[in-house]
Amino acid sequence: MTVKVEKTAYGGWKNCYRIYNEKADLIVTSDVGPRIIRFGFIGGPNEFCEIPDHMGKTGGNEWRNYGGHRLWHSPEEMPRCYFPDNFPVDVEIIPNGVRVSQPVETTTLIKKDMEVTLDDDSAVVTVKHQLTNKGMWDVELAAWALSVMAPLGLEIVPQEQLDTHLLPNRMISLWPYSDMNDARVQWGKKYIYLKQDMKAVKPFKFGISDTNGWAAYLNHGNMFVKRFSPEEECLYPDYSASMYETYTCDFMTEMETLSPLNVLGPNESLLHVEEWNLFKDVKVPKDEEETDKLVKKYIR
Repeated sequence: MTVKVEKTAYGGWKNCYRIYNEKADLIVTSDVGPRIIRFGFIGGPNEFCEIPDHMGKTGGNEWRNYGGHRLWHSPEEMPRCYFPDNFPVDVEIIPNGVRVSQPVETTTLIKKDMEVTLDDDSAVVTVKHQLTNKGMWDVELAAWALSVMAPLGLEIVPQEQLDTHLLPNRMISLWPYSDMNDARVQWGKKYIYLKQDMKAVKPFKFGISDTNGWAAYLNHGNMFVKRFSPEEECLYPDYSASMYETYTCDFMTEMETLSPLNVLGPNESLLHVEEWNLFKDVKVPKDEEETDKLVKKYIR
């Protein structure tokens, strides 16, 4: 087996787990979490954002972003979603990775688990997100997987191209603070482009019915691709428009996939799976024609 798992210190946390092969590595925290705080090529930059003021901290009742990749449950509401993941989690080493288990949230009675595995010979990661209702009543929710990406990148989100004649073929959800004239976003014919700008403090967010099942983020000369399996006949959060959501501000961009809304009875679980691919030496496309070539080469 070419994938190795070792315990290591990282970012001020003493008890992290590094998953790596000859090409790429991940860092999973256990002092807080569940969090995947790093993903990148060996010796290369972290494709995820790290929040300097939060790195290495533990404990306390205030929710911290930390950066990296996390698991939430949607729809978003304060304080339900913002249960602080500032405390130790259980980590089990499994073939090619780890399984991370958070104690039951005391406010929501939801339990979060993540299984993270790395391919033997490539920069391909599978993340299985599980939510379990540990309460005594039914709960309606969706799994919500959020990757906080490092600044200065360009995100590409595909649009539906199915010809539905006189009927609409896609839905977009917008938030009160989202300005459709925002200079960071370009509404193309086939793709939506979102540029992270460290000088733009005002946040921007949109959700879309991403039936293509992927989105990409180009940074550091690399391209991160997040894949998921949309279920077109199901109800999703946020007006059912949001199979995929993205948020940007002055220090990061979030790539967010969601499962359909589920009603979980006591001790019932739902599973939401992402696959990540990381490609080296990928040029940022100048237009949709170049984007088509990039998609054909790396994604389809």
